[in-house]
Amino acid sequence: SIAIRICSTRKKPKDAKALGEEIASTLPTSEIVDSCSVTGPGFINVVISADWMAKSIERMLVNGIETWAPTLSVKRAVVDFCSPNIAKQMHGTQFGMLIEHLFESGSADSLTTIEDLQSLYRQSKDRFTTDPVFKAKAQQAVVRLQGGDLVYLKPWARICEISRAECAKAIQRLHIEQLEEKGESFYQPYIPNLVKDLDSMGLIEEDDGARVIYVQGFAVPLMLVKSDGGFSYDTTDLSALWYRLYEEIAEWIVYVTDAGQQDPFYRLFGAARKVGLLPSSANTYPLTSHAKNRSKAALIKRAEEKEIKWTLEELDQTSEAVGYGAVKYADLKNNRSTSYAFNYDLMLSDKGNTAVYLLYTYTPIHSIIRMSGKDIDELKKTGKIALDLADERALGLGLVQFPETVEEACTKLLPNLLCEYLYNLSELCTKFYTSCKVNGSVEETSRLLLCEATATVMVKCFHLLGITPVYKM
Repeated sequence: SIAIRICSTRKKPKDAKALGEEIASTLPTSEIVDSCSVTGPGFINVVISADWMAKSIERMLVNGIETWAPTLSVKRAVVDFCSPNIAKQMHGTQFGMLIEHLFESGSADSLTTIEDLQSLYRQSKDRFTTDPVFKAKAQQAVVRLQGGDLVYLKPWARICEISRAECAKAIQRLHIEQLEEKGESFYQPYIPNLVKDLDSMGLIEEDDGARVIYVQGFAVPLMLVKSDGGFSYDTTDLSALWYRLYEEIAEWIVYVTDAGQQDPFYRLFGAARKVGLLPSSANTYPLTSHAKNRSKAALIKRAEEKEIKWTLEELDQTSEAVGYGAVKYADLKNNRSTSYAFNYDLMLSDKGNTAVYLLYTYTPIHSIIRMSGKDIDELKKTGKIALDLADERALGLGLVQFPETVEEACTKLLPNLLCEYLYNLSELCTKFYTSCKVNGSVEETSRLLLCEATATVMVKCFHLLGITPVYKM
């Protein structure tokens, strides 16, 4: 197809097949390539060496899958991902009206649960929308809170404590690790100097009492200081960007939110380029990107059909791994710019491109290795892989594509590419162990090593996608 495209762009097109043969004949020799030929109107077919694939897989098994990790140009990246807001279950709120209502109702000392805050939020919201006097007090409460007034900081701290405990439950259930909390309040101390510096550079303009930055292509400006003297979400976002660039020295900052936040973040990036925080080109480092964002019964039924024996502990652990894995995979397998319908039945289906299907596919591989009774670590050191049959070769080719898939998923911020790869690999593996007998065969060592390599890659994919592998289903 390369030869055909080249010929189509020339004023005097050359025969595509002849050009293809010329290209194929001048390709440098490589241990990766077994043969190269031209077919049809000029298609260049390159056959990857089975010996090279086998040796690559053998080295990975001996040295570890980390040796297959791609090398990216970015040394430090910051991901703004887990962002539940305070005082409501995973939603936002207005602190001013909440704290002012707390003062007036005298209920500050009785707050203990997120449900208390939910009820308080509804009451304060009703007053905020119907009582102009209360609304004005609430707006001033925000200014005082941002100014560090200790009277307002105390109830705010209590609200944060309750909300943090509630958020921790969800974070723990999702097995999120290495989460570093930096809420909006963390960036408050950096705001005054940032605003002062931008003002001294003549980059801030007045707009009906507010202080803003106009961004080309956006009708609404970035608001740094509201007319009442308070700071806005825009101010915090710009301060957070400054901190990540100059304190954390991030080369790539990824904001993971839903599509509704796209315009505000693009306006933020535009303003940051205007004031010199970011380079003028959106593709130059430092880089900013905006990315979008029932199992137990099924396991019991499957256990009855397959005569699988579960302990209560195994059933609880497996149902949690499958349930949460199903939700995560259903979210990640879609392109981040595409919406999808949340459907438990589809997520927990054991057919098609689902986490449940993938976990079911992984289990037999583990069983084959275990039932062989062989010392796999010893086989890794002495055994050799042969990719003689079509299904062996197809699986080997799928395995060596893992590093480039991870690299593409990372650079393009598309985890769905890794999901697609994992699904395709599981299909190749199923065909392999269905058509190629492993245990007790003449090729047992080679095929066991292929199973071990597949299990290793699948486990790493599960880990990257936040899914816990299970070994008995």
